[in-house]
Amino acid sequence: MKFRPCIDLHNGKVKQIVGSTLSDASPDALRTNFTSEFSPSYYARMYRRDSLYGGHVIMLGPGNEAAASEAFQAFPQGLQAGGGITPKNARYWLNQGASAVIVTSYVFREGEIFADRLKEMQALVGRDKLVIDLSCRKKGDAYYVVTDRWQKFTNTRISPETLEYFSRFCCEFLIHAADVEGKCQGIAEDLVVNLAAWTTLPTTYAGGVRDLGDFLRIQELGKGRLDVTVGSSLDIFGGSGMKYSDGVAFNRQQAAG
Repeated sequence: MKFRPCIDLHNGKVKQIVGSTLSDASPDALRTNFTSEFSPSYYARMYRRDSLYGGHVIMLGPGNEAAASEAFQAFPQGLQAGGGITPKNARYWLNQGASAVIVTSYVFREGEIFADRLKEMQALVGRDKLVIDLSCRKKGDAYYVVTDRWQKFTNTRISPETLEYFSRFCCEFLIHAADVEGKCQGIAEDLVVNLAAWTTLPTTYAGGVRDLGDFLRIQELGKGRLDVTVGSSLDIFGGSGMKYSDGVAFNRQQAAG
């Protein structure tokens, strides 16, 4: 397991938000946990200094392009680009210095997997540069992929078959538990267990981490097979649950064996 960093951008600023409150219909409902006084490049340089590769820059809506470019140029090939990625801009973000592009909404249409678009993205950037975001919300006793900034349910259930299918096209998965994302109230333990049992690719889990205890709980439940992103609970994002330095130390311990 590795700690992977993040830079979430909203209106050009580095922010931590409660993901389930993103809504085109009700923008005033957005709950922001933290807005940084520092630039995206500040965080990117910090991650570069600490050798934290494989994190992601997520553009939450329009108006974040310049901020994202700043981050990639500060840490070339160190961070993945996500948020509104399509064939029209995927190569642009790779040229800006992103190590890979993250795709969700573009490969779904009317709640179903749009296979032609999935193949199009793979052909354009290559399997080794494509990360599929299967962020999900719970409905009944199962988790379903959600698109359009986690506002729309698809008919695609997180299952061994789903992960096997998408694994043919990409090199990694990024999976937010959108119901708990940004709330710092605990992880989706059942999802963590299932992802660890089902995935055959490197997979990063995000959502709900309160503290170092939750972080280590993911290592236990995930049997060390999942990486983890922590946002709102980190001290560098105004949180009090977990120190950024603990994440860095954890990675160094893992690298040392």
